Amino acid sequence: QVQLAESGGGLVQAGGSLRLSCAASGTIFTINSMGWYRQAPGKQRELVASITNSGSNYADSVKGRFTISRDSAKNTVYLQMNSLKPEDTAVYYCNARLKTAILTRPQDYWGQGTQVTVSS
Repeated sequence: QVQLAESGGGLVQAGGSLRLSCAASGTIFTINSMGWYRQAPGKQRELVASITNSGSNYADSVKGRFTISRDSAKNTVYLQMNSLKPEDTAVYYCNARLKTAILTRPQDYWGQGTQVTVSS
């Protein structure tokens, strides 16, 4: 079993900052990638940022404002969100694509989601 535990969401004024954390635990052989997605009311879930051993990737809407980082020793991924805008309001979900054993295929695991609300 694999669990993803998220923390760090909350309410912030426009222009403010928040830092999200997500720690993966359980039976983990190797993690291919970790990332953050978000889903606003009435909208589809979208990729915010992801990170692998090769680098990171960002949605155009957050480039220059958000920074994703990873502590591989702790199986933890962070999302530093600066200059927040009301349109960043959403439930943010942590994702990890990982293998639980050497001969298994990578699978996606998800956190329970954390609410981020940016007031204008």
